[in-house]
Amino acid sequence: MANNSNNVDSRLQNAIHGTPKLNPDEQRRYLGTFRERVAISMTVSQIKTHQYEVPFVAQLKKHPDYQLLINGNIDQHLIGPYLKAASQESLKFTIKTDSIYTTNDQDLALVLAAPDSINVADIDVASFQGQAPIKEETKPESLLDKLKNSFRN
Repeated sequence: MANNSNNVDSRLQNAIHGTPKLNPDEQRRYLGTFRERVAISMTVSQIKTHQYEVPFVAQLKKHPDYQLLINGNIDQHLIGPYLKAASQESLKFTIKTDSIYTTNDQDLALVLAAPDSINVADIDVASFQGQAPIKEETKPESLLDKLKNSFRN
């Protein structure tokens, strides 16, 4: 009989307060997921610099089965390129607009998360900076340029 009363008490507590969450602070930090599932992340201060767009988008393309979690409290012009890239890759994304997701410089703006645990050691986008090739637009060489270059050699 005591087990039944504990069960009723547990159901009442869940109904009043909601189902207890595992590591709620960690989930709040990583935009609703666990740290062990994060492949790459970008802070608010990093997204404002625009210098990490290429390595982050490269990771999006590398992992089409992952999900992009976006802090929706950030200005649209900052998250727009990442939304566009996710759409182009047919990558699932979720925009989190709850008030618990703040926009201080150290808070996370973007999180690319796997469906299961992957345990990546360094998830900061800055550590991926040298891995993505930087696309430089090069114009095709004209016949005149080729001739000039042939005389220089």
